[in-house]
This record gives sequence, structure tokens and C-alpha cells, in this order.
Amino acid sequence: MSKFPQLMANELKADVILHTTKGDIQIALFPEAAPKAVENFRTLAQEGYYDGVIFHRVIPDFMIQGGDPSGTGRGGTSKWQEAFEDEFDDSVFNLYGALSMANAGPNTNGSQFFIVTAPEVPEDLLDQMKSLEYPSQIIQAYQEKGGTPWLDNRHTVFGHVVAGMEHVLSIQNVETGLQDKPIEDVVIESITVND
Repeated sequence: MSKFPQLMANELKADVILHTTKGDIQIALFPEAAPKAVENFRTLAQEGYYDGVIFHRVIPDFMIQGGDPSGTGRGGTSKWQEAFEDEFDDSVFNLYGALSMANAGPNTNGSQFFIVTAPEVPEDLLDQMKSLEYPSQIIQAYQEKGGTPWLDNRHTVFGHVVAGMEHVLSIQNVETGLQDKPIEDVVIESITVND
């Protein structure tokens, strides 16, 4: 397999399936890159923690965020009942379709996550990435697919959408109100965790 699993996203199998009111989102998880984040997400999903939880913040051409049972963006906790540390790995990035941990600063991971929907990266940022010596394959992927490279090494990437990105996009395009919260709830009905 490629050193960069996201570049093979269409060949990866789904480890989890988010069943949402807008359709199913299939995601491959990266336990080699982010073991704690993956363990946390899988455990919470298996326990039904995310069932009935809304996407509380959606910003077109940026990301959709969920995982907070309070629906406010200020709640949620990890499987350990406390924040856990960031996990940064040089094989995964915040490319279009990435599943990442939402946080309130360094090492504050809990239950919240987001899926990246930014369709393009500004040219000046791509130039900066060259000077920062990003791998050429990743710069090319950001150029072709999009993403949010400014979130790299700030948010733990622990998975990637392998099918159902059209449903992610339909979520990002719903009408929103205050604090980018959808006017009409978009709900995670349940999550299937594959072995």
C-alpha cells in the first residue's frame, strides 16, 4: 500500500458507515496513524454514543462537524471521559474527504469530529507547502482534490471517506443559521462498525 493511504481512498474498505438523514457515509479508519483517535471513535460508535447526534456546524467548501451529543459544539467526551492527546503522522493529511478530530486547542480531543469538504487549495498556499517540504504526492493531491492543509498538525486525521461523499456535500449545503448550525437537524441515526 502507498505510504499515503488517502491516495488509495477508492481502494480502501469501509471500517465504519455513518447512517445519516442525508444518506450513508462510508469511512476507512487509519489506526496506524492515529491509534487513540480510532479506538475512541470505534468504541463510542459501538456504544451508540453518536446515535441521534446532529451535525451542529456546517460550512460549505470547508467542513461538516458533528459528534457532540449536546448539539452545541461545546460538549462531548472521549471514551476515557477526559481529553486525549493529538496524534500527528506524516502519512495522513487534511485532504478533501479526511475525517479529523475537532478540538479546542492542542491535546483537547473528545468526541467531536469533522469531514473536510474544501474543494481547492489557494495557489499561494500550495507554494508555501513546497517551501515546507510537503511530499510532492501530497501537494499534488491537495492541488487536484482540495483540502485544508492549514489544519495539518493542528487536527488529528484518523480516517477518510471512501464512499458517500455526495451525502457529505448535501449536508454541507443545507441552510444554516447562527454559528453555522443547520436550520433543520441533520442527524447521525446510527453507525455501523465493521470488523
